[in-house]
Amino acid sequence: MMRKAFSALRRFAAAAALLLPIAGPCAETSGSGLALGPAGSKNVLVVHASNSVQVFRGVLEDFSRLNPAIRLEYTELSTQDLYAQAVARAWQAPAAKAGPDIIISSAMDLQTKLVNDGYAQAHVSPATLALPGWANWRDEVFSIGTDPIVMVYNTDRLDAARAPRTRRELLSLLQAPGQPLAGAISTYDVEGSGIGYLAATQDTRLDSMAGALLAALGRNGVTVHESTEHALDRLERGEITLAYNLLESYTRHRIARGAPLAIIYPQDYTLMLSRSAIIPRQAPRADLGALFLDYLLSPRGQEMVSEQSGMRPVSASVIAAAGVRPVGLGVGLLVYLDPLKKKHFLDLWRAAIQPAAKDVTGLPAAGGPGPGGAVD
Repeated sequence: MMRKAFSALRRFAAAAALLLPIAGPCAETSGSGLALGPAGSKNVLVVHASNSVQVFRGVLEDFSRLNPAIRLEYTELSTQDLYAQAVARAWQAPAAKAGPDIIISSAMDLQTKLVNDGYAQAHVSPATLALPGWANWRDEVFSIGTDPIVMVYNTDRLDAARAPRTRRELLSLLQAPGQPLAGAISTYDVEGSGIGYLAATQDTRLDSMAGALLAALGRNGVTVHESTEHALDRLERGEITLAYNLLESYTRHRIARGAPLAIIYPQDYTLMLSRSAIIPRQAPRADLGALFLDYLLSPRGQEMVSEQSGMRPVSASVIAAAGVRPVGLGVGLLVYLDPLKKKHFLDLWRAAIQPAAKDVTGLPAAGGPGPGGAVD
């Protein structure tokens, strides 16, 4: 009880500090970014990430309060854009110091590929050495927090007793007489979303029913979303009943605000994916990127990641609950990034999903969000 009271008091104090101009960092916001700290500082930390500014803001502000002399410039990008821009910079000007000082992405396979292809640099510190083996690969890519991949449904549109608890139950519901989920179910656009592609390929690797489930989704007129936030918007408005493969952290934020949503942790297995960080080989201020990374991995940083963003601390993900499948960083994530294997997977996905799948505008789902578009 005392511990909870102390924690609540500390959160209240932190919130109150933000109201005092002399105590909190000076913030400049834009549609897909946030700048904190003195504009004239010679120490500028550039962070590119797929984490929503709204969800990650508390973490950034805490770092800025601890480091008031540092100018922090945060830009929110899609996982695909983070990867493509890192590669483009390296090819266009391999010797130049340009771009972000740290990249954070929920597409841990794309982050791993950047490391494997030589686009990242190593960082070793007490914080990185303390990570479990699955959360640190080659001292170049690191888990900063984990996020279960879940199913989410609108409680006004689906009774809890009928909500599927496993993928087999979801398949049965999709095949039920009357098709109760026809036109009312959504999943990631795996062509446009890095996290969606990762989750879908992990399903294929782990579940022998993945093909049958995909076909049933297509027969039920599944729509596709480019981010968890877009799917949650549609769920909250009652436009769809259930969404398959969403990030838990964003969903918990909506539920805390009173949205009529419920989370399903599939009992057959629940994927536990990482938000992973790399320091690019071309980082202008790799020292500041390393400072921010060590903050994120510190006890204080991990507590802030958990409280503010809804992700789970890395340490809390070491002990897997029944059915939870933590996905480790490493070469195993590169299998479905092989061009031939990826083409084969996407061909099968399109054949099952399209032409049924449409986005909310009614246009065929294709490609990903552009810069500044939806993330995660």
